[in-house]
This record gives sequence, structure tokens and C-alpha cells, in this order.
Amino acid sequence: MATLPNPLPRLASLGLDLPPGRLIDETDEGPWHEPLLWLADEQPAPGAWSALQTAARAVGLLPLVVDVGGGLGEPEKWELMPGEMSYPGDHDAEEVLAEFWESYAAEDDEWPGLADALPDTADPDANAADVVDSLLAGGRPLRDPHLALVPARRSADIPTAIGWFGPANHTNDTARLSAVLRSWEDRFGIRVIALGYADLLVSVAAPPRTLAEAEAVAAEHFAFCPDNILQGSDTTLTAYAENQLLNQPAWHFWWD
Repeated sequence: MATLPNPLPRLASLGLDLPPGRLIDETDEGPWHEPLLWLADEQPAPGAWSALQTAARAVGLLPLVVDVGGGLGEPEKWELMPGEMSYPGDHDAEEVLAEFWESYAAEDDEWPGLADALPDTADPDANAADVVDSLLAGGRPLRDPHLALVPARRSADIPTAIGWFGPANHTNDTARLSAVLRSWEDRFGIRVIALGYADLLVSVAAPPRTLAEAEAVAAEHFAFCPDNILQGSDTTLTAYAENQLLNQPAWHFWWD
């Protein structure tokens, strides 16, 4: 994957006020040639994301919450595969979603196309900080959240930048999902804010405000992460749209 120069090897000289933590370079095939992320040793207090966000971005890093409390635990055990990832910009979001839709939807259900862009109701970065603070204060679905820093051009690229393989049963190239996340950044003001072993959480600055808008977005969610619907409590797109998407400031995805 094409990236900017990685600032993590010189993290100590960047002037960031960081708590104790460590650099992680472990992959499924052994140590990577450079660190993939920095991970704090302890859970952060609310406000830690906001305090770090601007300073980290200025040196080419983006904040992330890493949930080490489920699945395989800490990222060293996640079977990260950065060498297997392509570049998100090489994929078209609608083509990716349409292909997934054909694989999982009923035979007579045609791909409805991308949902229309929605107006931001908040600044996407400020909204991300607010959502993270609410999660750090005890909000689900995080179990043991730790603050991390990732070298990435944009929020949507974070999963690909670290070689995250959580959706392996859905796709072996996380860059395809990052292409969709880029489109959601543009249309819905999302920010990737948290990863677990097989969980992804994004904040949403422009959530659907009507059921029709939510149903259009639900079709994209079904293609992006079928397990949300096929193995969730809301087993129809309408129920999922109404209960999980309408006016919601965050979207949660998990892959079996």
C-alpha cells in the first residue's frame, strides 16, 4: 500500500505528549520492516483523543481506539497482514459494494446503488472526538479501549495501513473496505475511530434523518458487512435502518 513516510520510528522526537506505550510491528509472518502503530499501555481518560488529535495529525499520524478486550486480545495477536493489502484509491466504492451485494443478497434483489450524500450536522473531526469521549466514559461496544496512533493519509485508510485482517471471511483485501470508508467520509462525514480483532467502529457526522435515507444506507451496510444483518438482531434492512442507523452518531460493524 502506498503511504507517506512513517513517523513512528522517530516517535520519541516528535514532541507529542504521550502516555507510556509501545510500538507494534508484529504481523502474521513475523516483524514488519517498520512499526505499524503505537499503542498506549493503559486505558485513556475522556478528552485524551481530543488532546492528541491535532498534534498527531500535524506529524502524519491519526488517532485510533484499539479494543484489546475481545477476540484475540492485543494487536500483536491479530494476525496483521500489511503486505497483503492493495491501495484503497485503486478501488471504486460502488463497484466494491455491488460485487459484495451480488454475493449475499437474494437472487431477485438488484443492487440499489449508492445512497445520496447527506449534510453534516457537526464537524466530522469534532464529532469523532465527542463519540470517542462517550465510549471512553463507558459506552458499548468497547470492552478494554486503548489509544493508538497510526501512520495513515486519512481516517478511512487506517485499517489497511496496519494490515487489519478482521473481515477475512468477507474479503482478504481490507483496502476494498477502505475504499468504501473513503466514500462514506465524503458522503456521511464518517471517521474510523476504533478497531477490535474483528470489529470496526466509525463516527458519523451526517447520519440518516429519515427512514428512506436510512434504508438506502442500510443496503450499503449489508454489502459492506453482511454479518451485521444476517447474524444480528435486526434481520431485515428496514428494521436495521430504523434501529441501527436512524439519527445514530456511530456505526458498528463486526465480522464472524
